[in-house]
Amino acid sequence: MKRLTSITVADKRKVFSKLKRANMAFRKKYPGDKPDRQPVHTVYGGANLFKHNIAESFSKKSLDSLNNHVANFCEFGKIFGLDGANELPSGKKKVKELEKQLKKLSVKERRKHPGFLSYEVYKKVKKKLKSEALEDFRIDFEDGFGNRSNEEEDNTALNAAREVALGMEKGTLPPFIGIRIKCFAEETKERGLRTLDIFVTELVKKSGGKLPDNFVVMLPKVTIPSQVTALVECFILLENKLDLEAGSLKMEMMVETTQSIMDYDGTNPLSRFVEASKGRCTAMHFGTYDYTASCSITAVYQEMDHPVCDFAHHMTKVALAHTGIFLSDGATNTMPIGPHRGKLSKAQIEENKRVVHRSWKKGYDHIRHSLWNGYYQGWDLNPAQLPMRYTAVYAFFLESYHDAVDRLKTFVEKAARATLIGDVFDDAATGQGLLNYFLRALNSGAISEKEVLATGLTLDEIRTRSFRAILEGRAEKEEDGKEKGLTGEE
Repeated sequence: MKRLTSITVADKRKVFSKLKRANMAFRKKYPGDKPDRQPVHTVYGGANLFKHNIAESFSKKSLDSLNNHVANFCEFGKIFGLDGANELPSGKKKVKELEKQLKKLSVKERRKHPGFLSYEVYKKVKKKLKSEALEDFRIDFEDGFGNRSNEEEDNTALNAAREVALGMEKGTLPPFIGIRIKCFAEETKERGLRTLDIFVTELVKKSGGKLPDNFVVMLPKVTIPSQVTALVECFILLENKLDLEAGSLKMEMMVETTQSIMDYDGTNPLSRFVEASKGRCTAMHFGTYDYTASCSITAVYQEMDHPVCDFAHHMTKVALAHTGIFLSDGATNTMPIGPHRGKLSKAQIEENKRVVHRSWKKGYDHIRHSLWNGYYQGWDLNPAQLPMRYTAVYAFFLESYHDAVDRLKTFVEKAARATLIGDVFDDAATGQGLLNYFLRALNSGAISEKEVLATGLTLDEIRTRSFRAILEGRAEKEEDGKEKGLTGEE
């Protein structure tokens, strides 16, 4: 047979062996998004206030806030400006009639009604606040704790560790939990390490040698990789001294300074921070107020949607995309809490409602801005903020759910057909974007597994997290089917 190529097998092997090493090294650094659950929020609360039943407390308080300030789903939709809410009635009687009407409609009919989004999101938010309002909590020994005496911080670290151990025993902890220590800058490194040591030592002692599920240590205000290296070395010492499994102590870091976005040599240092963690870093959180302050932004303009924050977000996302590191935005510091307490007049009740509604809408807009930028987690500081958190997340996904179902179903069918008949299909990125929507919506609790299956995909296909893998899998099944048909196999 006439030779068609010039490069020999030996030459090719030599070239490709070097390329394989480089490709594998790249794949190790950029393994892709983790399939693990990512919480939609992290609550930072002072360590002195932490109790083992914090999740139950947040659930009750957040639900009370919703019930006390929202009469029904129509008012709820209007507060947040949900699609179609302006067309909904206000009177109690009319709202009840509409609710009965919506319950009788099929899902297909209901989605055409202007009350659909308000009705669905309201139901889902109430259910979430009852069942699992608090997803992630950080026991805060930094900004949320303040500067206290060494004796007081020592005692607080002991008490917090005992409360976590009690929560483990009673099964009352949120799904994700951790502590934030003081940063490893020269002035605070001793205090940060001492708190970590006391807390972990006491926790392991009280829990019988165990750490809670999804436990992390947050290191704030990271400016150089050496601070991360030091924390990892302390982790190893603790694991050895306390007979913990190697690698069991995980960490997160905070982007709070301009130096964590642009180093002195003009490069972004975040990948070096992650590399210094030796595989222990799980997430990178953004500190809105420290970062804006480091950019000389005055207090009145220190908001999550300030352009300097957007710049930091995009730099962080580009630096850490496809590394498997979760990204979290910061917090809205306007609390949805009314000015009046105790026995209230009708006017005071109404004023409280207006203040809460205004604060909720501001936080809602900030969270939507984060979601639009591809940040699917953020901070909360108070139980009263949780209704706006879940409203923003659920509305973000639900308002485009049905269109996304139709688009992905059609897209998969067309792409699979093109693959099977040998046509060129090079728009996998669009398909992956649609798939990402469902992965994020499912992770957040906005939609259920059953609602994802409406796309025509199986759960196994969805869990591959890869649109290309789904197409290849379907093509293989089609080929297997043809072969079995030819051979008469069953």
